[in-house]
Amino acid sequence: MYLTGIGDEAGASVATQISALRELGWRHLEARFALVDGFPKGNVHEIPEAAFDRFAEQVTAAGIEVSCFGSGVMNWAKTVATPFEVTLGEVGRAIPRMQRLGTKFVRIMSFKPGEDEDRTPAVVFERVREVTQRFLAAGIQPVHENCMNYGGMSWAHTLELLEQCPGLKLVFDTANPVFNPDRRGARPWPRQDAWEFWTHVRDHVAHIHVKDATWVPAKNDADYNWPGEGSGHVRAILRDALARGYDGGISIEPHMVVVFHATTAAPAASEESTRVNFVEYGRRLEALIGDIRAEIAAPR
Repeated sequence: MYLTGIGDEAGASVATQISALRELGWRHLEARFALVDGFPKGNVHEIPEAAFDRFAEQVTAAGIEVSCFGSGVMNWAKTVATPFEVTLGEVGRAIPRMQRLGTKFVRIMSFKPGEDEDRTPAVVFERVREVTQRFLAAGIQPVHENCMNYGGMSWAHTLELLEQCPGLKLVFDTANPVFNPDRRGARPWPRQDAWEFWTHVRDHVAHIHVKDATWVPAKNDADYNWPGEGSGHVRAILRDALARGYDGGISIEPHMVVVFHATTAAPAASEESTRVNFVEYGRRLEALIGDIRAEIAAPR
């Protein structure tokens, strides 16, 4: 098992991302967006080739391994109406960059559903299946995230997606169920339960995102918390994973200073404030995991 974090949650610049990891003593990065000197910020599979060259040189020189690409492939910003050529272009650009860095996992999604949808159109399965096979053929493992997408509408939707897309595995996010509706059964849909979701999909999980949140009905949105202090069942999920022999990555995504997919404007956070929050979040996760390991090891 190794600890990692989504880089742009520490800061936009690759230099800040490296600095935060060094302060934590971590050697793995989950790359998503990066700001490289002289180039605009963008996803690592979308920035210009010269920018990616600098990104790769800096992380390699720092002795950091890019364990996962947080790609934009079929994410919550796209729907099934988005031309499939957009998706295939992202896949085609991601593969050679991942191969250059020796990156094992790529996070993908399955398009944003309509507000009232509770079924997955066949075209979603067709596209996710095609994307899965393209990555697998390149020696890369795609992992689907339980986010605001068709495959994340409930644990049952996730299992159906896996059945329809051979070779696909999962990245499980502990907080996403807190703010996503469980679209099984009749409306009004309740919010998902992270522990229930986890117990149904855990055998297929190859990567874990740790963030924590509390749903606030008054504002119809979530507040984000330190790991283990919200409603994401972070402690119980990590304890279960470690007790079952989980040996993959555990990646932090604090969301406490900035929310990557926020739909409303928020005051801009400083690079230093995001870095400090990221490092503190990582230290708290380390302490939590230490407590869990001691608990597991304690004689009964």
